[in-house]
Amino acid sequence: MAKRSRFVDGWPTNASNQAVDLAEKPGYQSGMKSMYILIAMVAGMLVPMQAGINVRLKQAVGDAATSAMISFAVGTLALAVWCGLHRPLVQTVLSARGPWWMWTGGFFGAFFVAATILLAEKVGAGSMLAWIIASQLMGGLLLDHFGAFGFAVREISPIRILGVGLLIVGAIIVQRF
Repeated sequence: MAKRSRFVDGWPTNASNQAVDLAEKPGYQSGMKSMYILIAMVAGMLVPMQAGINVRLKQAVGDAATSAMISFAVGTLALAVWCGLHRPLVQTVLSARGPWWMWTGGFFGAFFVAATILLAEKVGAGSMLAWIIASQLMGGLLLDHFGAFGFAVREISPIRILGVGLLIVGAIIVQRF
């Protein structure tokens, strides 16, 4: 009898082969969860720094699109070196299988970087991030609710809507004061 995979698309599964959230399991290692929270916090703190650095680059090269392209080129080079050290890059890309939309993330990233270059200069890092974070949570709730792009379904609840509402109120306060 063939052994059933405990993973689907890289995610752990239960006996019914449905994705499970390790954070909800009683034996989940809190140290690992803390590490992921720390990584998320560092990544979050780097966003306004990246925007400021890219605004300065925009001032040097003349426009947001060129600045974003240079930023992506440097990032692409860094990732190519990292990936090249850890796995055969060309073989990995050529053997990748999945839905067509999995290749579109770079378009969203390019828009995001170009938008932050424009917004950071016009409204400041605080207001830019307040609206981005509120919008990210709104989008995240919708993606979770519908299970889009492979996310586990987590229904929108009144308390989760309240959380988004509080972030919107926070964004308004940050922008006005």
